[in-house]
Amino acid sequence: MRAAADPAATGLRSGDGERGSAPVEFVLVGLLLTALTLAVLQVGLSMYVRNVVHDAAVEGAFHGGLADTTPQEGAQRTRDVISRAVGSAYAESVVASYVDAQLVQVTVVAPLPVAGLWGVPAAMEVTAHAPREVLP
Repeated sequence: MRAAADPAATGLRSGDGERGSAPVEFVLVGLLLTALTLAVLQVGLSMYVRNVVHDAAVEGAFHGGLADTTPQEGAQRTRDVISRAVGSAYAESVVASYVDAQLVQVTVVAPLPVAGLWGVPAAMEVTAHAPREVLP
């Protein structure tokens, strides 16, 4: 039976097989945490853009529902708000119309941001309604 090799006899010290593993572990864990942080930031940015588009559609619907305005003015108001907040690329497809005699509808079709503000075109659709004011 052969005796186990003594690390001192072979010139190896305890832990020599793990030398250099700390920098590799640091890089791997650092990459994982960086990717996770960027993913969370991207989800937050996507939610922010969706909320801006939705709020702009609501504001445009209420503006288009005023007694002295038209739905097209509400659509223009929606475009202006979106363009100021997140860019004109998100305000290219805005449609406003009367649903019936007492309701204004504004629909916005915009990209869904996937990497920064670049995203999938026409992947997000937001619709807002507002009552139409009528003068007696």
